[in-house]
Amino acid sequence: MASTKEKAAAAPKVAKKAKKMHKFNNALLADGVRRFSKGKVVQRKKMFALKSLKKVRVEKPKVAITVVKKIGGAKNGGERKVLLKKNKSYLPTKAIIRKRTGKRCFSNHKRNTRKTLNRGKVLILLAGRHKGKRVVLLKVLKSGLLLVTGPFALNSCPLRRISQNYVIATKTRLNVKNIKVPKHINDSYFRRVVKKKNTRNERDIFAEKEEKYVPSEQRKADQKTVDAAVLKAIAAHKESKVIQRYLKSMFSLRSNQFPHRMQF
Repeated sequence: MASTKEKAAAAPKVAKKAKKMHKFNNALLADGVRRFSKGKVVQRKKMFALKSLKKVRVEKPKVAITVVKKIGGAKNGGERKVLLKKNKSYLPTKAIIRKRTGKRCFSNHKRNTRKTLNRGKVLILLAGRHKGKRVVLLKVLKSGLLLVTGPFALNSCPLRRISQNYVIATKTRLNVKNIKVPKHINDSYFRRVVKKKNTRNERDIFAEKEEKYVPSEQRKADQKTVDAAVLKAIAAHKESKVIQRYLKSMFSLRSNQFPHRMQF
């Protein structure tokens, strides 16, 4: 019988098995939920790494950012580092800042008025201090507000601006083609100048008096010129006396009167 050593020598040599590489295991925790995300898997497998290529780093020449300047004076230290390019005081939060066009401003929007609101129409005011009065429409301003007048001699309503939402247009109309409203009567004409309050100095609260609005001499002169032209247009109408009484009278509703069923 052959010994075990002889059997081992006679047997053919078997090549050693290569070591198995550790396979990355992304365990399934639940239905559709893995232990690692896709990004983590790529990072672990290092799929993006190109080991065969060697990166060549190009050294960039260093540029000086600061300069040493000599400073006179005994207590200044003699020298100081100063930046060649000063930093911006304003640092934008966005990479690209686009300037907005002026068309987006509310003041530049196009104003649309109702077709019934024509020049010379007699309107009924529904809001404000003069609500219930009948006034004459002179023109539509740039802001979309309506420029109206009483005239002041008939119903004490001066030149005013009002929104078209607070107005009822009647069928009565005057011929105001010859009436020319002064160019300076615009939206800025009606702005009131408010004085700034002096908060620094001490003052007696009870000694102060509230300033009441008083129309300027320019405002009074403009009112007279416009009203004279409107009264002339009323006098030229066939039923001038009826229109004068109509403008003087106040608008009001009685019981069982509904404005949506009425014709003005």
